[in-house]
Order: sequence, then structure tokens, then C-alpha cells
Amino acid sequence: MAKAQDLRRIALSLEGTTEAPHFDRTAFKVARIYATLAADGKSANLKLAPDEQELKCLTAPEAFSPVPNAWGKQGWTTVNLAALPAPELKAALETAWRHAVKKKRSASR
Repeated sequence: MAKAQDLRRIALSLEGTTEAPHFDRTAFKVARIYATLAADGKSANLKLAPDEQELKCLTAPEAFSPVPNAWGKQGWTTVNLAALPAPELKAALETAWRHAVKKKRSASR
């Protein structure tokens, strides 16, 4: 199962990603934040599209849940790292990263 160090390693391997403090969490961003890691290292929040969030929450409810507020309605999804194999975490992080990269490319045009 995935751990905080897996999330950090995978996120920092994605092109252009930087790591910085974000309130009580650690943020990973490419122009925009696409993932945050909880201080306890047990969970992370990823920015998915709402339809991607819905699918992940339906197919793996032990691993994925919407953030319980307006952020969740925008696609922010909590990931229980212990319930997710590292390859699935990598796929979810890559999806969130791609959304952030698209925003960066759109802004630079």
C-alpha cells in the first residue's frame, strides 16, 4: 500500500512539480496545486475532474472520497494512502498533474 514517501517521490518525478508548505499540509504544484499531503502522511487531496472523482469514489470507496465541502464539488478528492497500491496512486497523481499542466499551458498562450 502507498505511503507518504511514495506520494512525494511520484509527485516530484512529474515534470515541473514543486513542493511547498500549504497551511498544515505540503502542496505539490505545476502553476496550480494539484495535490496536498496531510501533515500525518496518511492521506492526500488530489484535484480531479468531478466525473473522475465520481468514478474513483464509486470503484474504490475505501481509497477515495470527495473532500466534504465546496472543494469536493470542484473535484478535490481525499485519498486514503494505506488503501491504495502505489501504481494506483501514481495513476491518480498523473491525472491530477495533467489537469494542472493544461492550466499552465493555457495561461502561457
